[in-house]
Amino acid sequence: MDTIDFFTPEEKRAFFSKYRLLLHSLYSFLEKEDIRKMKAMMKRVVALDCYGRDKNGINGLLRNIDTALIASQEIGLKRTSVIALLLYRPVMKQTIAIEEVEKEFGEDVSLIVQRLLKTSDLYAKNTAINSENFHRLLFSFAEDVRVILLMIADRLCLMRLGKLLSEDDRIRLATEASYLYAPLAHRLGLYAIKSELEDLSLKYTDRKQYDFIKRKLNETKRSRDAYIEEFIAPIKKRLTEEGFHFEIKGRTKSIHSINNKLKKQQVEFEGIYDLFAIRIVLDTPLPKERSECWQVYSIITDMYQPNPKRMKDWISIPKSNGYESLHITVMGPQNKWVEVQIRTKRMDEIAERGLAAHWKYKGVKAESGLDEFMNNVRAALETKENNPLDLMQDFKMDLYKDEIYVFTPTGDLIKLAKGATVLDFAFAIHTNLGSKCVSAKVNGKNVPIKYVLHNGDSVSVITSPTQSPKRDWLNFVVTSKARVKIKQALKEETVKAVEFAKEMLQRRFKNRKIELEEPTLMRYIKKKGFKTVTDFYIEIAEERLDPNVVIDEYVEALRKETESNDRTEARSAEEFITTTPVEEISTNKDILVIDKNLTGIEYKLAKCCNPIYGDEVFGFVSTHGIKIHRMDCPNAQEMMSRFGYRIIRAKWSGKGDNGYIVTLQVIGRDDIAIVTNITSVIGKEANVTLRSLNINSTDGLFQGNFTVSVRDTTSLSSLTKKIKAVNGVKTVERLNT
Repeated sequence: MDTIDFFTPEEKRAFFSKYRLLLHSLYSFLEKEDIRKMKAMMKRVVALDCYGRDKNGINGLLRNIDTALIASQEIGLKRTSVIALLLYRPVMKQTIAIEEVEKEFGEDVSLIVQRLLKTSDLYAKNTAINSENFHRLLFSFAEDVRVILLMIADRLCLMRLGKLLSEDDRIRLATEASYLYAPLAHRLGLYAIKSELEDLSLKYTDRKQYDFIKRKLNETKRSRDAYIEEFIAPIKKRLTEEGFHFEIKGRTKSIHSINNKLKKQQVEFEGIYDLFAIRIVLDTPLPKERSECWQVYSIITDMYQPNPKRMKDWISIPKSNGYESLHITVMGPQNKWVEVQIRTKRMDEIAERGLAAHWKYKGVKAESGLDEFMNNVRAALETKENNPLDLMQDFKMDLYKDEIYVFTPTGDLIKLAKGATVLDFAFAIHTNLGSKCVSAKVNGKNVPIKYVLHNGDSVSVITSPTQSPKRDWLNFVVTSKARVKIKQALKEETVKAVEFAKEMLQRRFKNRKIELEEPTLMRYIKKKGFKTVTDFYIEIAEERLDPNVVIDEYVEALRKETESNDRTEARSAEEFITTTPVEEISTNKDILVIDKNLTGIEYKLAKCCNPIYGDEVFGFVSTHGIKIHRMDCPNAQEMMSRFGYRIIRAKWSGKGDNGYIVTLQVIGRDDIAIVTNITSVIGKEANVTLRSLNINSTDGLFQGNFTVSVRDTTSLSSLTKKIKAVNGVKTVERLNT
């Protein structure tokens, strides 16, 4: 290739190095003339600089090469997808015609380029996912899963470049990745990419917690490595003696998953026992895979005591995304529980590369779970007037769910999300079966439709021709297919009911010889407090509102409007111009700087997370003004992902005061002196005032919620450390509310 003038010398070296790596990765999959054709097209692309740099200064061509390497080497996409990825932007910028792409590289490459163009806004920009473009993303997912795999590769590439992005873009990209792309990667079986997206997301949204866990992992690495070596040494010896070909290694769990354990289990870092897992990867031919995995399972459980409650068999019944492995937890040296994963090289590659790895193993039938999921996506998209926001929520639910396995009366296996009910099962079999379901027999016993199913249940659905979907069904179904079909049926019923009520009301007006004026009726409906016209007509259809009363009140409203209009004199519109009072500032001091160095703006501190001076915060523009939330607010991820356009930057300035209320939950040994000691610590602490306390004790454990007024995070941190030092205290946690 010719010299690339718009590259820096470092970028130029990086480009040629990565381009060679990419060609090497794809070489055996390329057609005879592909390299020559690509070289000619890339020369044109580079000469016209159609990639350019984005607002953060990132070179577009380098980003595309990096994304192509991820797609090829880490996901397993090959010729068609990668060539389409490299040519997508030149086609969008009209440097290369789509007809030329089809002529040179074939119809399939051209097709993927066109599908990438449909999602160009999603693919090219660092904007947060909202309900509208999520709908487009699902549509592209349903059309061609390769497009979604390329978008996941691009998001991972951007996340790795996170330090080059502006703070706003970095946070929005991180929340988008954890809210949507990591779950999608999980659903597609890309576990390594899913873990990296989650870890980077935590790094960008809660750097303090990320660094804390990373530091702790580094501090314990030597002792952890020594323990792993002690655990696996006898296993290696035994497996070698038995003639197995294998690789065995210890794998530390992701920072994100450790953080989830810290939150869920509410323990200190030292209290987490499963920081790592041992993975045994067998090199064995396909016909012997299952038998050899179970032989190794038998050897491990002979050597170490297993925990039967923590045994997972995903070899006999793989997950819907194709994941296959045996997971067992055994008691290792020093009485520590250790998770052991047993799989083959083929299974390991599928676990790392997911869907794309299935294409490599042509002799293995890929699971139909993903096809079923995509069929559900297509069915939902075909539903007329489906709310994109509802779609977003429904399909987000399906991405991370664990699975259970139940049986039909004929013995067919049905996979459902954990927590699925009889009604979910019925809709999984057929929409009509779900709509007419009244109960079921589970393992021979009669159960209601909301009965939660368990692994291995045998289910026989009982129907009634008079049954129809009810709104309360949405409260207990957990699968997106059931939710979508119930909502679709309810909408159809609503449309019929509204039409019926509208015709009936018009007929009553006509019978009483009263002319119906639509504007007056709309004002009447609004005055009655109905949020929508549909709600008004449903009240009539369901006989909660008498049409005759509506007509009487309408006539009275019309009379008052007529009298009011008669009394009103015609005046110039200029006379109706009014002034609005100056907004009251919520504080006399500008201790928060909103957005781009703006001060003196009214704001309120959100009650869902109670931010205090010193917390990392952001502003959210709501209908009630600007609300200030903590970056680790329980609602932050959803707000940033769904309403990124409402997010504004905020940071503290000046000094805090004693007006910030915080509740600390203290758990410890039940001792009469513990409360006295804690309140004594609070009383002695400067800039801290005890506002209230609530105490409970059960089974020898003390739990107290201490509500205090503090100046800032520094004084809160000091107080927390001193309470932790009180004799008998086990944990101290800041509550959100």
